[in-house]
Amino acid sequence: MADSGSVQYTVVINGKPQGPYQLAELKGLNIKSGTFIRKPGMNDYKEAQEFPELRELLGFRYQQTAPQYFASFDQRLLASVVDYFLILMFYVFALLLSFLIIQEKTMRISVGITMLPAIPVIKFIYGVFAESSRAQGTLGKKLLNIKVTDMWGNRIDLITAFGRNAAKILSVLPFFFGYLYSFLNKKQQCFHDMAANTLVIKDRLI
Repeated sequence: MADSGSVQYTVVINGKPQGPYQLAELKGLNIKSGTFIRKPGMNDYKEAQEFPELRELLGFRYQQTAPQYFASFDQRLLASVVDYFLILMFYVFALLLSFLIIQEKTMRISVGITMLPAIPVIKFIYGVFAESSRAQGTLGKKLLNIKVTDMWGNRIDLITAFGRNAAKILSVLPFFFGYLYSFLNKKQQCFHDMAANTLVIKDRLI
């Protein structure tokens, strides 16, 4: 494994990525605590003060900053569509398995209708555990590079995730206004986000 001295850093200077630089070279670049920097293996840039080795080298203090990049309504909607599609595929697969046992046509129809309410239940349970996991979101959110966080960008716990998903009834009624409210909110929060004190954020844009 390479030591910190051999790691190469890309630095955003005047809005443009520059480098790569060795760690020792960064000291002469007039880097500020908020300068965006990336090193190999990272999917996104981070502020200089977020790197332990740069705090030691340049004397920065770590100050947690609130997220500034929020997932748009269309990103959240598409992520939800992906999730429901995957759950629907699971539902169809389970239904087909049941048809191997149930031969009578009327009974098959009855089972298919009876199992439909399981779809939103599965979505609820999946959402709770996925949003409180290390992924901080469902597969749909992961594919859209968005995630659920607290107001400071941290991972939420299971209780908060449960409350957030339960509070979606606030966004659905009346007439899905709670979802549309995200257009009027600077942080693009829906009603259930506000109730749970959560955000849905996206990767930084450089």
